[in-house]
Amino acid sequence: MSFSGHNLTCIRGERVVFRDLGFSVEPGNALLLRGPNGSGKSTLLRLAAGFLKPEQGHLTYTHSDGSEDRDVETFREHIHYVGHLDPVKPAFTVFENLEFWSGFEGNPDPKSGAEEALDRMALTHIADVPGRYLSAGQRRRLNIARIAAAKKPVWLLDEPSVSLDDASVALLAKLIADHRAEGGMVIAATHIDLGFESSETLVLAPAQMPEYAL
Repeated sequence: MSFSGHNLTCIRGERVVFRDLGFSVEPGNALLLRGPNGSGKSTLLRLAAGFLKPEQGHLTYTHSDGSEDRDVETFREHIHYVGHLDPVKPAFTVFENLEFWSGFEGNPDPKSGAEEALDRMALTHIADVPGRYLSAGQRRRLNIARIAAAKKPVWLLDEPSVSLDDASVALLAKLIADHRAEGGMVIAATHIDLGFESSETLVLAPAQMPEYAL
């Protein structure tokens, strides 16, 4: 099982964000995305999640039986994506938000998944609080808890530590470490130490930023 990108070129508007980019992540491994603002880290993560289509190149999800799948709509069910926005339903309690996402993401036992996620991100004490009353840090913890509520092999994380205090960052790092220990794969854009041991780094070079499509 692996997740990879091949000869990826992405153009936004008239600007070439990156060209002929490739990556590969194996079970238990992580890929860190580094580079200045505007270099394409978020774009690459959104492309990997299937929200954007590459101008050229393709993504490949290799299953445990060795078969390959290039249809993002098909293998998206194996991917968790955490972006800049926290998808919190304001009228739902913290538990109801997690139970909804647990079921939506395919967990056959949404309630159990929500309970585990509450515990993993230390949200049990506010389980009955409606989403509209959460602080920015609590909303971010709830967003991250979604990836613990339903098991998926590939995690795409875009600056996941934003708004988190030190204790919450430690919980996130433990969540990532446990996921990798179970054979999970992570691609993350982050500027802080989340304990990514034995990980590779893909640097999106500033030289790519001013390049424009003809």
